[in-house]
Amino acid sequence: MQIDKSAHVHPKAELAADVVVGPCCVIGPDVKIGPGTVLENNVTVTGHTTLGANNRIFPYAVLGEPPQDLKYRGAPTRLVVGDKNVIRECVTLNTGTELGGGVTTVGSNNFLMACSHVAHDCILGDHIIFANCVLLGGHVKVESHAKVMGLVGVNPFATVGQHVYVGGLTRIVQDVPPYMIFEGNPGKVHQVNVIGLQRAGFTDAQVAALEEAHRVIFRCKVLNRNKAIDEMERQGNLTAEVQNLIAFLRAMQRGKSGRARQPH
Repeated sequence: MQIDKSAHVHPKAELAADVVVGPCCVIGPDVKIGPGTVLENNVTVTGHTTLGANNRIFPYAVLGEPPQDLKYRGAPTRLVVGDKNVIRECVTLNTGTELGGGVTTVGSNNFLMACSHVAHDCILGDHIIFANCVLLGGHVKVESHAKVMGLVGVNPFATVGQHVYVGGLTRIVQDVPPYMIFEGNPGKVHQVNVIGLQRAGFTDAQVAALEEAHRVIFRCKVLNRNKAIDEMERQGNLTAEVQNLIAFLRAMQRGKSGRARQPH
């Protein structure tokens, strides 16, 4: 274990044998850090926080501070981070709230660029990229393989679907359907994320099926969205990705203000 002499590591913190703690880092008593994780310098990890293996945390990142929620009254809520994440400078990850389930979760193999914020009770999947200054409100869910560009703000309780590409400066106030390119203020679906899907290994047939679904659901001028979805389901023979897209849209419509996770 390499701990710089200027770092402050609470004696009750649990660190794997090969963790590296750089200069001026602060690690609290209820922190657990897995093998191979590196804290560069001036990193704060506090609260009931668990970091998995082989994460790399850059200067001035702050992990595990209490939620920025006026209803929070000091309950021992948690932050859980998986493996092989890169968390760049000045990123903040808050713990959860009792009302939100008590835990903020970040998966594995994610790249969170400088100055991004993950608020209380958020759920992040795997292989996600946040460019600089992506700001998540509380209770946001980001599904795996999402790519969110810089200076994007996400409304509390919104869901960002898998394999989406969100353009820079987008304002997200509703759920973002999976597999799409989404941008604007407020954001809207523009087209299927063809390049992203191809890079992720989707076949031409899978991409073509999503493009047809996009044409029917988002571009049809004869049927409204609900009727367009009904028509697609009536025709049947839908790929797994199109079925997932339809299920996502159904849940979005049932939610409050277009956000499936927001309670009524």
